[in-house]
Parts: sequence; structure tokens; C-alpha cells
Amino acid sequence: MEAKFTYLLLNLFTISYPLAQSFEWRLTYYKSWYALFPAMLLTGIFFIVWDVLKTWYGVWSFNPEYLIGINIINLPLEEWLFFVTVPYACVFIYEVMNYYVKKDVFGNISKQISLILGIFILVSGLLNNDKAYTFVMFSLQGIYLILMSLYFKPKWFGRFFLAYLVSLIPFGLVNGILTALPVVIYNNAENLGIRLYTIPIEDTMYSMMLMMMNIHLYEFFKSKSLKKHLRINSY
Repeated sequence: MEAKFTYLLLNLFTISYPLAQSFEWRLTYYKSWYALFPAMLLTGIFFIVWDVLKTWYGVWSFNPEYLIGINIINLPLEEWLFFVTVPYACVFIYEVMNYYVKKDVFGNISKQISLILGIFILVSGLLNNDKAYTFVMFSLQGIYLILMSLYFKPKWFGRFFLAYLVSLIPFGLVNGILTALPVVIYNNAENLGIRLYTIPIEDTMYSMMLMMMNIHLYEFFKSKSLKKHLRINSY
């Protein structure tokens, strides 16, 4: 197998099991596509703009040796697919954990976790404002976590934390390959230089924000549909 298919195959590997299990009779994940796809679209727009800018300014780049060579707005096709395959798999993990783990393990302390973690991450970002990836990633995710704790206060937030912890396993596998080969090349002048194996520490916050934003919008669209259904049935 030619190396140029590496990133494409990683995308296919990421989505293969969640997609195959979407029609499993207990989970019936496909029935939530009406909420999932709009959530993925809106989140994808945000992150693609981010990716285009970060690639343009040299925060990271992509190794052509592992790409099929199709680029759209300065990003390889595989990177565009990443914002389909990874969110699909992440929300799938969230739904699987909701189905099989009935207890909301972090429910009672999710707001406190979010606030403390958010403040720590935000301060870390502000103290490293000379490093573009660290500053932007930590600052945005820190603010998002603080808003979740103090303003949004979602009921599902404890379940998000559990799903995120579980998602770190496939994240470590896939992102480990992407950064070890490397498929994605990071400019170390723009990050802290702290690696988990070969994964920049900033990527864990990137993954958290990508997953959190998708689930936030996913739950929003699901709640809108439920409210509409209840209004119709009330007549």
C-alpha cells in the first residue's frame, strides 16, 4: 500500500466501526443524524477556517508523502474528511457511553471540573501568548469551559467528560500515528513542546473542544426537535 493513502485510510478507520454500528438495534445512532449532521457542519466550518489560517501562518503543515494530493483552500482533502470522520466517531462514543453507563459519573461535579479546568487552561494560554497554537487553543477552550460552567450549565456535561476520557484511547492511537510518521508537522516555536508520546499537549485541548462543540450543538438540535414534537402533539 502506497504511503500517500495513509491519512485517507486513517479517516476510513476512524469512521468504519461507528458507521457500521449506526444501525445496531439498541443504539440506532442513525436516528439522530438529523441533529448530528447540522452540528458537524457548523463545528466543521469553525475548525476548517481555523485550520486554513493556522496552515497559512505556518503553525502546522501536512506531509505530502502521506497525502493523495488533492487540496481545497490550502488544506488536503483528508483534513476536510477529518472533520466528518472524527466528530461522527466522537458523538458515537458519547451515545454509546450514555446507553451502557446509566449513572452520570461526573454529573454532580461537572460544573466545578469545568470551571477549575477552564481557569487553569485560560491562564496557561494567556501566559504563553507568544506561542500561537498554545495561546489560541488554550484561551478559546478555557473560555468555553468557563462559559459551560457559569452560563450554559448543560445537564449532559458530566456525561461529556466521561465520553471524552474514553475518546482519548482512539485519539491516542490515531493522533499518535498522525504525529509519529509524521502526517501533521508542527512548528514547535508555536507550541509548548510538551508531547504525550509524539502528540503535542495542545492537541488534547483541540480534541476536547472539537468534541464538546459537536456535542453541544448536537444536544441543542435534539432538544429543538423534541420541543417541536411536543408542541405538535399538544394540539
